[in-house]
Amino acid sequence: MSDTVCAIATPAAVGGISVVRISGDNAFDVAEKVFRPVSGRAVSAMKGYTAVYGRIFDGETQLDDGVLLVFRAPHSYTGEDVCEISCHGGIYVTRRVMTACLKAGALAAGAGEFTKRALLNGKMSLTQAEAVADLISTQGEQMLACSNSQREGALFRRAEKIADKLTAISAQISAWIDYPDDDTPEVTEEWLKERISEIDGQLSDLLASYDTGRMIREGISCAIVGKPNVGKSTIMNALSGTPRSIVSSTAGTTRDIVEETVNLNGAVLLLSDCAGIRETEDEVEKIGVELMLKKLENADVVLAVFDGSRGLESDDERLFSLLQNKTVIPIVNKSDLDRALDVSQIERRFGKPLVISAKDADFAERLGDEISSRLELDKLDTSAGFIANERQRGCVIKAESAVKDALSAVNAGFTPDVVGVQIENALDAIFELSGKSVSDEVISEVFKRFCVGK
Repeated sequence: MSDTVCAIATPAAVGGISVVRISGDNAFDVAEKVFRPVSGRAVSAMKGYTAVYGRIFDGETQLDDGVLLVFRAPHSYTGEDVCEISCHGGIYVTRRVMTACLKAGALAAGAGEFTKRALLNGKMSLTQAEAVADLISTQGEQMLACSNSQREGALFRRAEKIADKLTAISAQISAWIDYPDDDTPEVTEEWLKERISEIDGQLSDLLASYDTGRMIREGISCAIVGKPNVGKSTIMNALSGTPRSIVSSTAGTTRDIVEETVNLNGAVLLLSDCAGIRETEDEVEKIGVELMLKKLENADVVLAVFDGSRGLESDDERLFSLLQNKTVIPIVNKSDLDRALDVSQIERRFGKPLVISAKDADFAERLGDEISSRLELDKLDTSAGFIANERQRGCVIKAESAVKDALSAVNAGFTPDVVGVQIENALDAIFELSGKSVSDEVISEVFKRFCVGK
C-alpha cells in the first residue's frame, strides 16, 4: 500500500486556475473530505476520466469553488488513483486547498514524486522520466521535439535493441557451454567478432549523439569575438532584441562578458559578447580579454566578426591563431560601407563568411541556419533517440568499454565464457541506462532536479 501524497501542480503565482494533485491508495478518501460536488454525488463513486463541479472545504470552512477531475488506477499518470482539484489561481487560496488536503490525510509530495511513482509503477522508463524534466525546462523548438521523442521512448527503444543483441550473444554462449552435446551451434571466433563489432559500432554512434543532445538540451554556447569596433555589441543587441551591450565608437567599451540567452530558428543560443582582442595597457581591459579567452576555450561555436570596411590587422591575425580547432562562423560586418577587406583571406581559413550589416537585423535568420548547418543540428533525427545527460552518457561509456573488452578477449583467443563475462557487464550498463536495473540512489539523484508537483 502506497502513501497518499499531494502537491500544488501549477506555478506558485497568480493565474486563472491552480491545480492540487493527490495520488495514492487513499486519494479518493482525501478528495471526498475536501471537495463536495454540488450534485451531491459521492466522490468515491466517480468513474475514471470524469470531472465534477463543486465546492472546496477545509473542515466546515468553504475555501473556493472549482472542478474535481479523477483518474482510477492503473489508468493515470502515476498508475495510482489520482484526484486533481482545480481552484481559482490565487496564491493564498491554493495554499489553503493544499493544507486542507494535508489535514485530510495526505502527505506532502517530494520533488518529482508523481513522475517517480509513474516510473516505479511501470508507466515509463527512467529515460522517459528524465525527458519529462527536459520537457518542462525546454526553451526552443528543437528541444521540444527531442524531449517529446525521448518521452515517447526513443532512447529506451534504442537501448532495448542493443540489449536484445547482447542477450542473444550471452544466451548462445551459455547454451554452447552448458549443452555441448545437444547440437548447439558452435560459438566461433568469427561469429563473436561479427556480432560484438556490430554492437560496438552502435554504442559508438549513440555516444557520438551526446554533444548534439547536450547543445540542444542546455543551449549552444556561442562566443562573439573580434577586434574592437567590428560590431560585436551591435550584433549582440540585434540578436537579443534589447540593448544588452554598450555600443560606442570608442575602442575597448566592452570590458566584461555580456551574456544573453536567445532563441534563434528553434535553437537556444547562450550568447557571450566578449571584449575586443587587442594589446592594451589598461588593466581592466586586460582582465576582459582574459575572460574572453576562457569563454573562447569552452564555446561550442564562435562568431568571429571582421570589419569589412578595414583590411586585416595584427589583432585579426592574433584571432586567427586563437581559433584553431574551433567551430567558427566568420562574419564580415559593415556591408553598408565601402569594402576594404579581402574576404578571400577569411574564406581560406574558415569557409565562406556571412556578409552582413549588423544595423539590419534580418541577418539573424541566416545566422541561425548557418549555426545549425555547422553544428549539424539540422541532421539530427529526433525520433532516433540520443544521450541527453551525463548519467546516460556514463552508462553508455561503461557499456562500450565492456564491449571493447569482450572484443579484445576474442582477438586474444580467450574462451567464450571469458567473453561472456564482459557481455554481461555491457548488458548491466544498458539496463542501468534504461532503468531496468538501477539503484535507489541513482533514481533519487535523477529526481532531485524535478519540481514539486511533477
